[in-house]
Amino acid sequence: MGAFNRKDFLNELAPTKKQPKQGYDINKDELFLKYSNKSLPLNLKKSRAGLSQYTGVWGVEQKLHLLRRLMFGAKPTDLVTLNGLTMSQAVDQMINTVQPLPAEPVNYYESVYPDPTGVLLGNSWVTAPYGDGTVNYYRYLSFRASWMKNILNQGLSIQEKMNLFWHNHFVTEANVVGDSRLLYKYHNLLRTHSLGNFKTFVKEITKDPMMLFYLNGHYNVKNSPDENYARELQELFTTGKGANMWTEDDVKAVAKVLTGFRADTTTLTTNFDPTRHETVNKTFSAFYNNTTITGQTGPNGANELDDLLNMIFANDQIVAKHLCRKIYRFFVYYDIDTNIESTIITGMAQTLILNNWEIKPVLRQLFKSDHFYDALSMNCLIRTPMDFYLGTARTFNIQLSPLMDIVDYHKAHYSFATMCEQNAMDPGSPPSVSGWPAYYQTPQFHEMWINSDTLPKRMRNTDTLLTNFGYYVSAAFTLKYDVLAFVGSLSTPSDPDAVINQCVAYFLALTLSQTLKDDFKSILLGPGQTNNIYWTNAWNDYINNPGNAVFAGTVRTRLQDMFTKLLRMAEHHLC
Repeated sequence: MGAFNRKDFLNELAPTKKQPKQGYDINKDELFLKYSNKSLPLNLKKSRAGLSQYTGVWGVEQKLHLLRRLMFGAKPTDLVTLNGLTMSQAVDQMINTVQPLPAEPVNYYESVYPDPTGVLLGNSWVTAPYGDGTVNYYRYLSFRASWMKNILNQGLSIQEKMNLFWHNHFVTEANVVGDSRLLYKYHNLLRTHSLGNFKTFVKEITKDPMMLFYLNGHYNVKNSPDENYARELQELFTTGKGANMWTEDDVKAVAKVLTGFRADTTTLTTNFDPTRHETVNKTFSAFYNNTTITGQTGPNGANELDDLLNMIFANDQIVAKHLCRKIYRFFVYYDIDTNIESTIITGMAQTLILNNWEIKPVLRQLFKSDHFYDALSMNCLIRTPMDFYLGTARTFNIQLSPLMDIVDYHKAHYSFATMCEQNAMDPGSPPSVSGWPAYYQTPQFHEMWINSDTLPKRMRNTDTLLTNFGYYVSAAFTLKYDVLAFVGSLSTPSDPDAVINQCVAYFLALTLSQTLKDDFKSILLGPGQTNNIYWTNAWNDYINNPGNAVFAGTVRTRLQDMFTKLLRMAEHHLC
């Protein structure tokens, strides 16, 4: 919600426990419409810091800001690692640390639906035959479980956040294409190129089998060109749209250039069929300098793609700024005023161009800048559902029971995907080719993540994860935040003031007044107590008497009550 009414929204919604009706429509949500942005923030509220390298304080606040924006949540061990690094070293490590491709998702569903293609329990299905719609559905659940596991287990790296960024940029929808093998291959492509060369990335995504099916490139043939991908290649992926830019005739010409690329669902590869390629010359508008791409025959027809990309990327300032605006909105803030456009976006774009479309130099420049660490750039983004659920779970360092079998292990992980889906962010299936509206819908942008449908779900799920019972996985297992283990990982868990201060730092983007901190501390001390010794004694009794259920229960109950109240705060939805 808007900067000045977020608490009003929360206070109006939560006490009445309003529940949305079935068929929820955010455009008819009176409470959301009352509190969401009606216009973009005034320019005077925006940071005026530039891209010069930050030389200010490198403390806990700045480190947690970097961790939260580049990763999903921040763990105490993450902060410890950064404590030994300068700001510049920390950014370099997080950008340069690229994890190898994770283990392939596997068959966990054999007891529910035996794989008709012969894939055995625990074995990878990513190169198996398609099978049928039912097994494809279970493979989709398997893929989502694998993705959630990768996020929860991520190292100190921007990799997972970049994968999500590119998934929202080069959008495909699993529920449209309907082949989980192609979805897996597409996500591997995102991982492979997420920190590489943007121009190369555009070429590879154009030929990706999942994308070919999603935007009809597979059906784009001579005599019947399909313009779907041709339009989105320009409007969403490279140049953007606006006055005095590409024309409808350019869309038609791009479609002709791209005729002939075919996706093979047997080999899961892309091939070029010269007999389906339009070999005539393709002439473009003044926006593209009236360029003519010479038609080529035979296998050489595929080379026209390179000519097309060279033509598009010749508008280097337009392409670079379009991408840099999306990076800025994803990692910093949604509002780009004239000052930020002329300084931050233009500077990032120039870096992208000078480095021949390599992504890393742009990220280093942004995340080392005065602008990124300016107070007005911090604690101002509403967390996405993925960041809210997975980030909170990472901060708690949630652990699964070692007794889980392969079925429950997968159910536990895709439970997080289910939570996200319930909150308008389905991992694997953004709502349209434009991605999630919170990244582009003006003037609300990220305000759209919070409404009278999603906010109760967020609080209900975190409340459940803090209970002794936990979030249901199966009759045998549940997901729970281990509050004892988390507080035990803090520097001085026997000191209630230190516990409150560190919990506020890790879970809330904004700090709290001393009055609010004292309110939380009173929960740890126990009813009617004011002396810190009541928490200190309770914690020491628990530590010094391992296995004593009474002592452990006393501390756990107080922590659960404290965290339940803490995670319901509006500040917990910010990063």
